[in-house]
Amino acid sequence: MRVIRIIGRSFRDAFKSIGRNFSLSFASIMCTTITLILVAVAIVCAANIENATKLIEDELSIVVYLNKDVTTEKIDNIKSDIASESNVQEYTFKSKDEWKLEMAEYSQTFDTVLNYIGENPLLDSFIIKVYDLEEMHDTAEYIKSIDGVETVKYGEGMVETVVSTFDVVEKVVIVAVVALILVTAFLISNTIKLTIFSRRNEIEIMRLVGASNASIKLPFLIEGFVIGIIGSIIPVCITIYGYVILFTKMGGQLFTNLIILIEPYNFVFLVALVLVVIGALVGMFGSLKAVRKYLKI
Repeated sequence: MRVIRIIGRSFRDAFKSIGRNFSLSFASIMCTTITLILVAVAIVCAANIENATKLIEDELSIVVYLNKDVTTEKIDNIKSDIASESNVQEYTFKSKDEWKLEMAEYSQTFDTVLNYIGENPLLDSFIIKVYDLEEMHDTAEYIKSIDGVETVKYGEGMVETVVSTFDVVEKVVIVAVVALILVTAFLISNTIKLTIFSRRNEIEIMRLVGASNASIKLPFLIEGFVIGIIGSIIPVCITIYGYVILFTKMGGQLFTNLIILIEPYNFVFLVALVLVVIGALVGMFGSLKAVRKYLKI
């Protein structure tokens, strides 16, 4: 019962403090709002970059063309060598007749040309998926050295460029998110410091009458919590409605079908929850930092 009474009084004191120091609290809330909007943008960008990278990774493969005169026994040997490579996730054999049928279905022109030639000029092949794209070059070089392999194609150069670009962008976005969260904590911490300074006489009286450390700290922690929650309301609304509108207007992709946007539901609600949690925790962290440093309790 006593604990409930202390918590209730702490909430009351926190809201009173926000009202008494409205200009400072409002400035902190607005700074938190602006920062969380930037955090929301960064999170959405990071998630969509990761999604685009995963989709690209799922599409990329190594195509291994075999010698024209390769035998069934040799194909089995090549299959065993491919399977022994640790970076190979899965592989599919496609005969030259399957290639011919697929190309004929794709284009009437191809069908006409292939029928005119008579003999099938295409090659048997393996289509290979790998675990790690960064090791795709080494995997391709190993497969190229297998006896009976004519050539290996996997988009040399482009794969490395795409993967490294997305990797750099993702790391930059993560650093930006962390930096923005730290800035938010700093701003809320400074607001609480000013609040503590303005209430130093009241705090001193509370100490003299024997108030516990918890009863002195708790209102400030709740104040930071409330500031963080209030500051997250606008970013949450912008994230939910803004992303849904963006997804609809862009037709589910960003400028090119290379970057497919994540479906809004339940993605936006997850991001909104993350923003609320970040706002609340950062608000409490900023308050705790200020309380420890300036109250010395």
